[in-house]
Amino acid sequence: MITLKNISKSFGGLQAVRNVSIEIKKGTITGLIGPNGAGKTTLFNIIAGFYKADSGSIALDNEDISGLRSDELFEKGLLRTFQIAHEFENLTVRENLMMVPSHQTGENIVNTWLFAKKIKHEEKINYERASEVMDFLGLDHLQNEKAGILSGGQKKLLELGRTMMVDAKIVLLDEVGAGVNKTLLKKISKSIARLNTERGYTFFMIEHDIDFISELCDPIIVMTEGSVLTSGSAEKIKNNDQVIEAYLGV
Repeated sequence: MITLKNISKSFGGLQAVRNVSIEIKKGTITGLIGPNGAGKTTLFNIIAGFYKADSGSIALDNEDISGLRSDELFEKGLLRTFQIAHEFENLTVRENLMMVPSHQTGENIVNTWLFAKKIKHEEKINYERASEVMDFLGLDHLQNEKAGILSGGQKKLLELGRTMMVDAKIVLLDEVGAGVNKTLLKKISKSIARLNTERGYTFFMIEHDIDFISELCDPIIVMTEGSVLTSGSAEKIKNNDQVIEAYLGV
């Protein structure tokens, strides 16, 4: 699904990512772990089109997407969530979901007079899809609540829901478990697993909670000091002396 070849990125004299080459296979939930400063988020930002790599290439389904902007990647089915949720806080949960599909006719104010029937039809489709998404994620009871008052875990579920409003090929999850209580974390984990098995979603996720990521991900890639240290199953990673040293310094 995603192929990175020799990706590097520097900020001034600091090399954040060093010659990284990895593959994210279609239909997998691939984890990315590493100590703070390992380059994980920078790598995510490069894949998602927020940064341009200094060198190397990125392919999505064998199509070169190197240097494309995040909005261009969105159109190709590559989406990401953020460690800190980016909701429209003054809109309801349903409205946040209905905002996602691009090229809606009603985005142009002139079209509200010229194509009222078409806009109504699109809104009906988006309304029904939002209902399906909220039911899938267990957010239907919050549909009319302003997104700004949701808990951290509920906001993470809403971010996941927004990826379901379009035909996503691959979703990058940036610390989806950060600041989430254990009950909601289980709900998020179950939702990710269901999207993977029932709907064929491919996920690439950064996470610090080893137990959470071990439960979901295979394989797991480990980064340290901007480079890939190793990759493999959760059991292999947990028993790797280099990984233990990278995290604990012993």
